[in-house]
Amino acid sequence: MKRVFRKSWGSELTETGTRFRIWAPGEGQVKLRVSGVDHPMHAEGDGWFDLTLPGVGAGADYAYVLTNGMVVPDPASRAQKGDVHGPSLVTDPQAFDWSPWDGRPWEEAVIMEIHIGTFTTKGTFRSAIEKLPHLVETGVTAVEIMPVAQFAGNRGWGYDGVLPYAPHPAYGSPDDMKAFVDACHRHGLMVLLDVVYNHFGPEGNYLGAYAPDFFDPDRQTPWGNAIAYDRDPVRRFFIENALYWMEEFHLDGLRLDAVDHVRDPSDPEILAEIALRVREKFPNAHLTTEDNRNITRLHERDGMGRPRLYSGEWNDDFHNVAHVIATGETEGYYADFAEDHWTKFARALAEGFIWQGEYSAHADAARGAPSAHLPPTAFVDFLQNHDQTGNRAFGERLLVLSSRPMVRALMAIHLLSPHIPLLFMGEEWGEVRPFAFFTDFHGDLAEAVREGRRREFASFAEFQNAELRSMIPDPNALTTFEASRIDWGRAGAADGRDWLSFTQGLLHLRRTRIVPHLAGAPGNGGRILLAEDGLIAVDWQLQGAILRLRANLSDSAAILPDAGGERIFGPEGELGPCAVAVFLDVPA
Repeated sequence: MKRVFRKSWGSELTETGTRFRIWAPGEGQVKLRVSGVDHPMHAEGDGWFDLTLPGVGAGADYAYVLTNGMVVPDPASRAQKGDVHGPSLVTDPQAFDWSPWDGRPWEEAVIMEIHIGTFTTKGTFRSAIEKLPHLVETGVTAVEIMPVAQFAGNRGWGYDGVLPYAPHPAYGSPDDMKAFVDACHRHGLMVLLDVVYNHFGPEGNYLGAYAPDFFDPDRQTPWGNAIAYDRDPVRRFFIENALYWMEEFHLDGLRLDAVDHVRDPSDPEILAEIALRVREKFPNAHLTTEDNRNITRLHERDGMGRPRLYSGEWNDDFHNVAHVIATGETEGYYADFAEDHWTKFARALAEGFIWQGEYSAHADAARGAPSAHLPPTAFVDFLQNHDQTGNRAFGERLLVLSSRPMVRALMAIHLLSPHIPLLFMGEEWGEVRPFAFFTDFHGDLAEAVREGRRREFASFAEFQNAELRSMIPDPNALTTFEASRIDWGRAGAADGRDWLSFTQGLLHLRRTRIVPHLAGAPGNGGRILLAEDGLIAVDWQLQGAILRLRANLSDSAAILPDAGGERIFGPEGELGPCAVAVFLDVPA
């Protein structure tokens, strides 16, 4: 099976050669340089330049030459000859032959977030294939890949990408990425890709040189120039990017990063149009968002309970209150979760969001919208992820910050709730190696990133001391990256095997007892029975069953509200400290 997506931007093979196209409204003339030879391009109007060259095929290198002589890569390049500053390559998407795959339903999702560069020692798509049997044996059903769009240097999280159509070559070629996705499918694993449509990275983005209208001069994001999504060529660039990844890389879905910074006055807004266009072509796509606004309009369901736009939202509220409970930390955004955290935790479980329009002291504004009406599968919950681990000064994992019994209790709640669970690579075996923030910048930019990272923590009580701040790992140091690789040896050690067995057991229960009742699970199904002094009792009405959670996260034994149905996890009767019991009540 062959898969190819024809883009408006960039190079596309034809029957006799290759068509090249770029939007450069800031230029009166653009030349195409192919294998060292320049060819004037035709001005189509509205800033578009086009040229079809016969006899040019896959493997040819090309770039665009601006009026002032500046040579720039194709912003829609499928692959680069080298780094982000050099020429692009013509590729043949039809060279890869796909295995059959029909996907899996959203309610079956147990997501493992991975960073390709630190998932294995080699840090490549091909080496990651070797670890897929482990994920299947663990009970994972979906792999979520952190962004792979090519960025400057060899090391990075991927959120500083500047060539959104090109997989980063440090991880392998486009065909290597396709081989990884195809292998996932052959193992029964869905594949989701994290994409960044809110900004470009600080090095290697040349769009401003020839298409200044690509950006909104009146707005900035925390990471750079805001994007003018209401302009048709710009809009097309991102909508087609989503369709491109879904089609040519046979993905099961996308996770859109920080969509609160994707601001568009159009109707429909670009976030809605991306989802509509993707669902039109791929009706069973699984689309999720990260958005600190706690909005619900992107995640509403139709009359059949199907997502109109996005399947789920990363639920930071669940993580934040669980983190406060586990660690006692209350600085920064955790301050919003310090008071009455047991009620907040129960609300996150029963209703999804904690902040549903109330005043947030941290934001100094009302935050969120009512969310209880959404089904539980609209929320992607996590105890750890790349952000919540790597944005700490030293990248500590949760087991380093909290006790083993507490983390196990929270894991049980996390994996046996009806929300969609996400794990961060290594979490399944109790990984304790850090996952730090790392980059591969040089010169003044490297210095700015290093010092900016240390200033970021200056307001925290722990880092008032300049000497301690100086110990924060340098993001550009190779050792920071290498220390962030997960430790597969721990997975085979006694403690790792014990923790992995615990995770496998929870996910087996989820798959066999809970997932069958998630399809069609209604909104407004969560009910809080108790939330005080470390005691949590929450019931959920699912499809044809009631799921009942009883948790004691206190230091003393306690008796919680009666729970009808079959006990599927945990002890009977009185619950000791950090103990969890789960019951499934299926009416006869």
